[in-house]
Amino acid sequence: MTDYSDWIGRETTVEEYLATAPAERLAATLDAHGAGHPLQAGDAVPPLWHWLYFMPVAAQGDLGPDGHPATGGFIPPVPLPRRMYAGGRITQAAQLRFGAPAAMTSRIDSVVEKNGRSGPLVFVTLSHEVHQDGKLCVRDEQDIVYREMVSSGAAPASKMGTRPTAWTETVTPDPVMLFRFSAVTFNGHRIHYDRNHATETEGYPGLVVHGPMIAMLLLEAAERRRGAICAYYEFRAMSPLFDTDPFDLVGIEGETNDTVELEARAKDGRIAMVATARFV
Repeated sequence: MTDYSDWIGRETTVEEYLATAPAERLAATLDAHGAGHPLQAGDAVPPLWHWLYFMPVAAQGDLGPDGHPATGGFIPPVPLPRRMYAGGRITQAAQLRFGAPAAMTSRIDSVVEKNGRSGPLVFVTLSHEVHQDGKLCVRDEQDIVYREMVSSGAAPASKMGTRPTAWTETVTPDPVMLFRFSAVTFNGHRIHYDRNHATETEGYPGLVVHGPMIAMLLLEAAERRRGAICAYYEFRAMSPLFDTDPFDLVGIEGETNDTVELEARAKDGRIAMVATARFV
């Protein structure tokens, strides 16, 4: 076991002006929030779209072989090579606005070592608080998992989506969509755009669809039907999706006035992500 105790509680703060251009590019990539129409200063930042800002800007020489910033800076020096975004919990306490500065303080909450079916795992939980105009607007907890490089990155065994659905939308990912999302989120992880790396080095059957993009698409689909503001959102990745097949965004029957249960399902019915959105 590695002693990560010195890393727990570490904090860093990043300030950024919330320009509209990154959000307009994301809207075009996802065909969301009035894609093709310019945003204005003072417009509300949609839930989860703070992910476009406050990103680490690592020099090219500080990247690991997978294209991510190497660990050992703010993130603990986890020796396991494969990194995945496992899930998160986001509370929207107040609306962020475009055209004004904001600040995000990030903290390492925990580092936990476990043994899974595929070998050793390390879970790093981060918390982020975004303030604007002196008030807390967003609290975002993120779970990152690191694991060994295994011989095949194909989708592991996962639960099948059997719950009755209230609605379904189909998404057909392609390399251009994944590349554009990587670019607008400044995500250098090669599994999303470098097919040789994804298939030959990491053993996946194709390019991997970004977990944050799936989470955003699920929430966008729910918001279109509710016409309300999401106050709390949580999601958990179950298994990967690839650019080789379409996948479904699913709303589960039995949703209440303020809560929607969501799933992303692969073509074969496998659950790739589960999520819950609460509205006000």
